[in-house]
Amino acid sequence: QVQLVESGGGLVQAGGSLSLSCVVSGSTFNNYAMGWFRQAPGKEREFVAGISWSGGSTAYVDFVKGRFTISRDNAKNTVYLQMNSLKPEDTAVYYCASDRSVLTTVIRTSRYEYDYWGQGTQVTVSS
Repeated sequence: QVQLVESGGGLVQAGGSLSLSCVVSGSTFNNYAMGWFRQAPGKEREFVAGISWSGGSTAYVDFVKGRFTISRDNAKNTVYLQMNSLKPEDTAVYYCASDRSVLTTVIRTSRYEYDYWGQGTQVTVSS
């Protein structure tokens, strides 16, 4: 059974930083691209960042470029999201997800291309 468990969310003031982690168990973690998504109240779940199975390629949505960094440690079955210069509009539940295709070289941005999800971790940025 594949499980993804996020941690690291919390309350932070605007301009602050948070580091999210997602530990994956039950799958061959290093065969799959990983993504971070977020969902704010009343909004659709949206792509934030993705990383290839090898960690050699990353992708970000425009509104986090230069502020967020995705990385992975395949030895620890963990993917990270470092978030700096946080803004109130970054407030959301953040989810990690595993791409459904093995060894894909493309980082997909559609949530429908990801088949396993964590339970989410709340990030709240106060102004």
